[in-house]
Amino acid sequence: MNIVCLDMEGVLVPEIWIAFAEASGIPELRRTTRDEPDYDKLMRWRLGVLKEHGLGLKEIQSVIAKIDPLPGAKEFLDELRACTQVVILSDTFEEFAKPLMEKLGWPTIFCNCLEVAESGEITGFRMRCQQSKLTTVKALQSIGYETIASGDSYNDLGMIQASKAGFLFRSTEKIKADHPEIPAFETFDELLSAIKGVL
Repeated sequence: MNIVCLDMEGVLVPEIWIAFAEASGIPELRRTTRDEPDYDKLMRWRLGVLKEHGLGLKEIQSVIAKIDPLPGAKEFLDELRACTQVVILSDTFEEFAKPLMEKLGWPTIFCNCLEVAESGEITGFRMRCQQSKLTTVKALQSIGYETIASGDSYNDLGMIQASKAGFLFRSTEKIKADHPEIPAFETFDELLSAIKGVL
């Protein structure tokens, strides 16, 4: 029994923080898990930048409302879900993901949640578990699933390496160079063929 575990941002939808950096005119918010391997450090830094600029959940959600899935992502996901189980494993937050999941046809997503003050200020975040992607893959394996994983960033490497098959998708040149043992693809057709090849 197989289950495919996919990253969300950079794989199925554009990077939320990059879109928000462009909309808000705060270029330093373009920093993502492609640049910073330590997610906790990255999020605490982001919250500091938001506080400094007086920005909260409402402003981020208004940008997310305008984000569409990457071209071909919904079709890829629909075809994949027709032949196997799929779960999206993301370090994003429920408060960000919901409108994007609607546009993707409501796939299953495991992610985290934000702590938000009444004022709308994001005061903190709660991770579902430590190393959430790797931990989830191991949990799925413990109940009888063989996992196939794909993502684009540092925080995807654990689940990719722990799975029976794993693929980089639209990753950075540095991550691809550091991990030549992981097949890397740029199109949904290539990724779909690779996944079907190991089902």
